[in-house]
Amino acid sequence: MRQHQMAGGARKAVFAPVDGGARVHAVVRRIGDAIELGLLSDGEQLPGETELAGQLGVSTVTLREALMALRQQGLVVTRRGRGGGSFVSSPEVPDRERLTARLRGWSPEELRDLGDHWAALSGTAAELAAQRTEDHDLDQLRRTTEELRGAPDAAARSRVYGRFHVELAAAAQSARLTREQVALQTEIGALLCLVLGDDEYREEVADRHRSVISAVQDGAHTSAREQAERCVRDSTARLIALRLAL
Repeated sequence: MRQHQMAGGARKAVFAPVDGGARVHAVVRRIGDAIELGLLSDGEQLPGETELAGQLGVSTVTLREALMALRQQGLVVTRRGRGGGSFVSSPEVPDRERLTARLRGWSPEELRDLGDHWAALSGTAAELAAQRTEDHDLDQLRRTTEELRGAPDAAARSRVYGRFHVELAAAAQSARLTREQVALQTEIGALLCLVLGDDEYREEVADRHRSVISAVQDGAHTSAREQAERCVRDSTARLIALRLAL
């Protein structure tokens, strides 16, 4: 299986120091979200305990507790001996029946509110990226867009779709926006499987992503924001329509 190499900005956000408070929970949430979104690839080896604890700004004891919780969730496996360490174990995507049941748990109003938050994050990220990036900074976004075109099924498409928006936030050079986008995508990402099975819509999303990249490349920050928001709002509208049809 070809592993996705996460873009530098997104990787920095995943492995940036966690906030204070319940640090074990914060580490579990940060790494678990990144795994479920596909930012950390199935089979990828995590940094060693000392290095990872240092990156996250926690003690090795806290990190070990977090890794234990991730193992219990089936998101990390640990191998002993030479060549051992902690490795990512990507979760299986729920089948359509379970995803539909999950969608029923959201009211149309809650989905609209979630979509508003998503549009605000992605729109702001696109606007900032148009002001701050150089052309070569957009290479990962271009690769992700092309990966979406070739993604074979709805599950793969939803992961790539979500990753595009995380990488857009990374292109805005905002670690906080990137972390917010990661957390949001773990809420809505799986639900997008329900609308991305349609090949025509997959192509439409890819076209919208290319439009966002083009506007960012041109420094057209207002257009970049509008294109990103339009993409998000259309996906949200499709989820709301599906929810109302249940």
